[in-house]
Amino acid sequence: MRRLLACSGMVIFLAFTGTNIAQDKKKIDPAFEPVKDDPKLPRVLLIGDSISIGYTPATRKLLAGKANVHRIPVNGGPTNNGVKNIKNWLGESKWDVIHFNWGLHDIKLAKDQHQVPIDQYEKNLRELVKTMTGTGAKLIWATTTPVPEGKTNPPRKNGDAIAYNKVAQKVMADYQVRINDLYALALPQLHKIQQPVNVHFTAKGSEVLAAQVASEIEAALKK
Repeated sequence: MRRLLACSGMVIFLAFTGTNIAQDKKKIDPAFEPVKDDPKLPRVLLIGDSISIGYTPATRKLLAGKANVHRIPVNGGPTNNGVKNIKNWLGESKWDVIHFNWGLHDIKLAKDQHQVPIDQYEKNLRELVKTMTGTGAKLIWATTTPVPEGKTNPPRKNGDAIAYNKVAQKVMADYQVRINDLYALALPQLHKIQQPVNVHFTAKGSEVLAAQVASEIEAALKK
């Protein structure tokens, strides 16, 4: 009887306090863990989709003691989403380097139509780069990583990744933005570092990307 009353009391307590045991066990993605700045170090902001979410933790480790590495608090999605949110993401803080990418969401296909047409993609990128340039930070554009062969979900084509990267490279050349060519890095080793028929990378693959991301950021900081 005492055990029954004790159990009943615990249920009432949890209900009253709003405690959710399952929710307590849910862990925050390491990429979104808050960063406590070392005021002696430069500040870096990573902007991008789930590919950048994947390489954020390893990038932080590689730049530990060299930079405070932050990222936007969400999946960056397509450029349309970037245009809507970029000012909020940048905030009022000073950034020394911004490493960014948009692309994989823009080239998503639905009824043979891209989520963001290539001409609008270029227009959006120009607006985004102009806004980020206004912060005074050094900018690094990461090329969109390859789409593997096969039927991906949602549908994408690697030819579109190439075409959108070409447009992006033109924009970056116009604004003299440094380019981190993750597409070229990943392409020859996709079978080793990317998940099967999936644009996302394995844990090891994300570390491979992070090594080059960290290297490019460090080079920009030294400049």
